[in-house]
Amino acid sequence: MPSNSSPSSPDIQLIANATVSRADVQRALADGRLRLRFEDCDFEDADLSRLDLSGASFFRCAIAEASFFGATLAHTRWERCRGRQADFASADLVDAVFQSCDLNNTNWRRAKLASATFTGCKLTGANFEDCATLGLSFVETLLVGAHLRGVSFRKARLQQLDFSDADLSGADFREAIFDGGSLKDAHLKGARFDGADLRDADLSGIRLTDAALFRGATISHQQAAVLVMELGLRVL
Repeated sequence: MPSNSSPSSPDIQLIANATVSRADVQRALADGRLRLRFEDCDFEDADLSRLDLSGASFFRCAIAEASFFGATLAHTRWERCRGRQADFASADLVDAVFQSCDLNNTNWRRAKLASATFTGCKLTGANFEDCATLGLSFVETLLVGAHLRGVSFRKARLQQLDFSDADLSGADFREAIFDGGSLKDAHLKGARFDGADLRDADLSGIRLTDAALFRGATISHQQAAVLVMELGLRVL
């Protein structure tokens, strides 16, 4: 496994262009004084469950179907990683940063995601049920078909988030501001939108049973017309 320390950052151990196994990571972790930086590494199908990788960085890594179950990943940074069906269930991801990552169909159940941020990511079909999400932030991210039951977005500014077909049952959007994005065909049973500004969001596909959820929210005249048509009424 190619490995070397960056001369400009003596506290960082760089591992690059390698296929990395659990044993490789454990050896790299043996010197607890060094933070790990992985570049262009292949972790596909690797079992990294319950390891302490806090503060590590992952750049352009392949993590498809890798297991980070119960791992300590606080303050980690992930950039342009490909992680289809990776498992982050029960992991500690407090203050983790994900930038431009493909994380479709990943599992985050019961993970600690306080103050974690996802920017420009693909999270289609991802499962975020029962997570600790205080301060969790998504920006310009695809959440199509994602499972986000009960997640709080209260008072958040939601920038270009696509919630199409997502399960948002019981989600809290009170006083949230939607800067673009979509709620098209989302499952909204029990969701709250009191005081939310939805004028820039796509609300197509809202069903009659969901319309009452938007009481107290702000929508545009055009959206109101769309909602009325969804209810089967004609606007003349």
